Amino acid sequence: MAKIQSKDRFESFASNPTKAVWTLAVPVMMGMLVQTAYSITDMVFVGRISPDAITALAFNMPLFWFSYGITFGLGNGVTAVIAQNIGRKDKASANNAAEHGLLIGLILGVIFASSGLLFGEKILTVMGAPANLMSQTLGYFRIIAGGFIFSLAGILLRSIFNGEGDTMTPMKFQAVATVVNVILDPIFIFGLDMGVKGAALATILSQLITTFGLLYIIIIKKSTFLSLKMRHFKFNRNILISIAKIGIPSSLAMVVMSLGNAVFNKILVGYSPKVVAGFELSGRLDQIFFLPIMALGHSLVTLVGMFTGAQRIDLVKKVVFYGLRTGLTIGITGGIIFYFFSPHFFQIFTKDPLVIEVAVSLVRTLSFFYWIISIGMLSGRMMQGMGYGLPPLIITLIRVILISIPLTYYFTQIAGKPYYWVWYSIALSATTAGSVGFGWLWTKIKSLEKKHPINLEKQVEHI
Repeated sequence: MAKIQSKDRFESFASNPTKAVWTLAVPVMMGMLVQTAYSITDMVFVGRISPDAITALAFNMPLFWFSYGITFGLGNGVTAVIAQNIGRKDKASANNAAEHGLLIGLILGVIFASSGLLFGEKILTVMGAPANLMSQTLGYFRIIAGGFIFSLAGILLRSIFNGEGDTMTPMKFQAVATVVNVILDPIFIFGLDMGVKGAALATILSQLITTFGLLYIIIIKKSTFLSLKMRHFKFNRNILISIAKIGIPSSLAMVVMSLGNAVFNKILVGYSPKVVAGFELSGRLDQIFFLPIMALGHSLVTLVGMFTGAQRIDLVKKVVFYGLRTGLTIGITGGIIFYFFSPHFFQIFTKDPLVIEVAVSLVRTLSFFYWIISIGMLSGRMMQGMGYGLPPLIITLIRVILISIPLTYYFTQIAGKPYYWVWYSIALSATTAGSVGFGWLWTKIKSLEKKHPINLEKQVEHI
């Protein structure tokens, strides 16, 4: 595979920015699609065990999103810093940022794996996991936690590839991993009678394929533009600060979201474990809706980062407004489709009427707000590409800590409302967050225009 020079890649993106959005987004979308496919596959097979098995997975999800969220957040920082340095035509700094990124992934993997194995049961108890489900819940968690070093390193590797504008290679390995997971799930869950532990083992083994495949491409085969030479790694304080400036707020935002889900689980289990199961199932459908939005977000971080690094604010504005229009269209269309077809979707996983009722009620409530949620998500990602990590964290704190959790507590614990009032608190918080995100993005664009006025000389320089 021939190496693509940064100048060639940049000029290709700059010549047609809107096409570049999809050049990067489509492979990411396909990768997320296959990722969602084996997430849904897990749920299909686990749902065949019992509704309690789905609930056991539900209490695991906040913990996984806590660890994955921190890693994804720092990965956003790595992607943005690499992209900005490529835009500046500074390959040495881009390489060093990639090396820092891989090292961060390995360190996080060790920390979360050891913490999960040592304190998993205590954490799950605090989160409200019922005693009668602890065996299934803890069994699943321990296997996933044991593989954190591989799964978290894989997340940072994908961030490195995204930063240099290669979203196709990670997608290919994710596709292979999905096929492996689909094959292993029924073998481990039913053939070997491992139950939910089998689903966890199949997930970890499939993730190994992506991690080792990407390591082979970038370190052994050396067919990427970026070069990782860990034997000659040099710590660079400025690069680490740049990654942390964007990545840590993003990580904290995802931690806040995972804690919010944990609170929702703890409150909803007071109604019934089946309500928690329905809440978890609705999240699986949300994953499908947000596939194109998250893929757009990934591509926009890279493009906005490159164009910001090159001081091409004209291109930054072009992809920003194109991204927002696209997100609005997807949000409205997806909301209409999901409102009418969600009942049929959930019957794939379970026949329990209460679980289905809960899941449908949440999806139908939020489907009216998908458009503003999409705007908020994309606004935060594009600000990360510009180098601003704090706004997405503040927006998330407003959404989760200031609005949704207090309202949920009031509705359920003080006012004694039915469980579906939790959905109203989520919808109101998402609307507020999306509006704040859009307004903040607009101010950042104006700030960039003042800092780097659009001029013909800068445009000619990169033509």
